Amino acid sequence: MHILVLEDDAALGPWIVKGLTEAGHIADLLSDGRQALVAATTRDYDVLILDRMTPELDGLSTLKAIRAARISTPALFLTAMAEVEDRVEGFEAGCDDYLVKPFAFSELLARVGALGRRRGVDAQHEETKLSHGDLELDLISRVCKRRGQAIDLNPKEFQLLETFLRNRGRILTRTMLLERIWQMNFDPTTSVVETHISRLRAKIEKPFGDQLIRTVRGAGYVVDKE
Repeated sequence: MHILVLEDDAALGPWIVKGLTEAGHIADLLSDGRQALVAATTRDYDVLILDRMTPELDGLSTLKAIRAARISTPALFLTAMAEVEDRVEGFEAGCDDYLVKPFAFSELLARVGALGRRRGVDAQHEETKLSHGDLELDLISRVCKRRGQAIDLNPKEFQLLETFLRNRGRILTRTMLLERIWQMNFDPTTSVVETHISRLRAKIEKPFGDQLIRTVRGAGYVVDKE
């Protein structure tokens, strides 16, 4: 499974990721809530593991924002906040499970597995291909094809297209793309997003005479659902 881990403890976060990786999962470690919100709303995850006390944006607010974006990825709070009121707050914010620190890693792994199964995820059958109409993206071989024709994409273009295909029907803002693809905070002077999208369009749209990535004026970009 692909798991997002929001944990700002410099020792605990890498330890959790190491354990998840050894168990056969893919884990992305983020240390502040704002980064986690961007990641959760621009990539597909099977499970979210969230600490509650995190910088920039606390875990509770992060999950509320994720749920407000209509993202239903199963979420587990992993936190030292152990009071009944804290648990109630967590469940009301939209979490699916709540585990209090200190904890046994075997229990965390079991709970994560249960959340994954609840979503109908089989860890042995991770999604390896994305498609939209006659466009195909192979995430293993890193090959893009349209109408059977191979399209040469550089790493950033490939990552941009993957992000759009994983979020069909969802408007992705310039800021979201900057943070997700380039790990940059908002910079009004940079045109890196516009430049890469223009180059991507020239490769996947212009030769085929149609449009896949739509600009939403004043909002961002979207690949519409089929």
